[in-house]
Amino acid sequence: MSQNRLLAILLGVVATLVLVVGGLSAVLLLSGDDEAGGGGGGISGGGSSASAVDDDDITNRLRLASGDPVTMDPHLAGDSLSAEYIVEIFGGLLTITPQLGLGLDLAESWAVSKDGLTYTFVLRPDITFHTGRRVTADDVLWSIERATSPVPEGATRPSTTAMAYLGDIEGVAERFFSRSQSAPPVSGLTVVDDRTIQIKLTEPLPPDLFLSKLTYPTAFVVDRQQIEANPRNWTRRPNGTGPYRLAEWRLGERIVLAANDRYHLGSPSVDQVLYTLAGGSVLTRFENGELDVAFISLSDIDRARDPSSDLNALYKAFPQFTISYIAFNTNVPPFDDADVRRALALSIDRVKIAEVTFNNMLAPASGILPPQLPGFTPGDKTYPFDPDAARAALAASSYGSADGLPTIVLTEVGGGAEARVDTQAFLEQWRNELGIEVEIRQTDFATFLDDQDAGRLQMFNAGWIMDYPDPEDILDLKFHSKSPLNDVGYENAAVDALLDQARTERDSVVRLELYQEAERLIVDDVAWIPLYFSQSHVVVNSGVEGWFEPPMVIPRLRFIEVDR
Repeated sequence: MSQNRLLAILLGVVATLVLVVGGLSAVLLLSGDDEAGGGGGGISGGGSSASAVDDDDITNRLRLASGDPVTMDPHLAGDSLSAEYIVEIFGGLLTITPQLGLGLDLAESWAVSKDGLTYTFVLRPDITFHTGRRVTADDVLWSIERATSPVPEGATRPSTTAMAYLGDIEGVAERFFSRSQSAPPVSGLTVVDDRTIQIKLTEPLPPDLFLSKLTYPTAFVVDRQQIEANPRNWTRRPNGTGPYRLAEWRLGERIVLAANDRYHLGSPSVDQVLYTLAGGSVLTRFENGELDVAFISLSDIDRARDPSSDLNALYKAFPQFTISYIAFNTNVPPFDDADVRRALALSIDRVKIAEVTFNNMLAPASGILPPQLPGFTPGDKTYPFDPDAARAALAASSYGSADGLPTIVLTEVGGGAEARVDTQAFLEQWRNELGIEVEIRQTDFATFLDDQDAGRLQMFNAGWIMDYPDPEDILDLKFHSKSPLNDVGYENAAVDALLDQARTERDSVVRLELYQEAERLIVDDVAWIPLYFSQSHVVVNSGVEGWFEPPMVIPRLRFIEVDR
């Protein structure tokens, strides 16, 4: 999630698609062994949890399949897999509702000053950490200052999302970029009393935009006492404020979340959520009665869509605020030349691959903003498959032809003998249409995130999952030249000007028009080749009520019911 994030989510479509970084979306690195649940044996919290997992008396247990998170630290997480757990264990002042609106979480109210600079939040009187300790305004202040520290306490590296989501607060930049041993406090934070905190911005923003940023995990509240007492290992049993607590974590085996009966928004209906992290075919385990929800792969989609199939009545498809793309590092040859980028975009047939290779489980991207997101416009804004135009663009470039190009390496997440299936098609089309040989480098996910964030990748397969439903969450964060999440070195003064104006524009119609014009310029510059908009394809046990796949990572487990 940044929440916007990121954004890593396995496009439920098919195992050959890469994990995409979400804005949740942003890319975050593993900052220590503890953050990945490192170490041998079981990692557990909240008492004797192993017996609870095997307790047959628990009838309202929800059984899911997933993977180990990169981190359980909300201030460091930028991948959607980690966020799936974090949004259930932790919380912040506000949240995103299932209807994709802004909702109150730890705060019971908020107000903004007439000049649009100062926000006052009043906390609920009944909010506590999982251990029962009351949450105060001091906890909110300490958590924001931790997230925006040069190196957060209990971590080994800075947050890569803090500036993107909290950088509008007065004093955050000075703290984050401080070189001193003792970073200055965030001047824009004022604790009025135990239940009241004020946040002052550097410039007025549309209220919904700033409030939406506070729903991202970087703004979540963590337990200072726990982190100071056990800075290295606190994420093995994090003490959050969310609807679920981490009851057990056996690396590579299972994660168990137990309902927080003291949760201030109401105790969840499902007492326990069991994630199994390994075990063969997910659909087979679903059909054997071992799982309640399973993603449908490419090999099973025809069966799920078949009205006569036993799966059809259980099958659901949900649109996602996710885009998969090929990115170019515009600072390094040959992608410092827009004509080279344009030639590669014009020489691949994304539409055919989406229709044939992926059996319409993905939609070919028509731009950067996904359907149903405010600011989305119909019509294809991307470069079509046009080999003649591709060859003309390459000839017009400063490199002149394929022979004049340096070695090109495309990096993607993976460890197989071959590139992912659509990448193989792209490699062949670049070879056949342009005479360009592109080398493939596959790497593990954590290394990929590290290299992407550091700008070490020349060309790469990635993705972005929205953290909140606003075009700022992708256009500004990924393409503004000053954004810390701009990992391709893209710079266009006209785009920056549009994004700067949209960031503070109060008229929603004008604001969306500014983003639409920025999107048009960005697509024309081909910093990315937009590939696909995704959908989640799942089958859901008939005993599970209210299951939904939100278009981005938001808390959802407390809204689900299980009837065995």
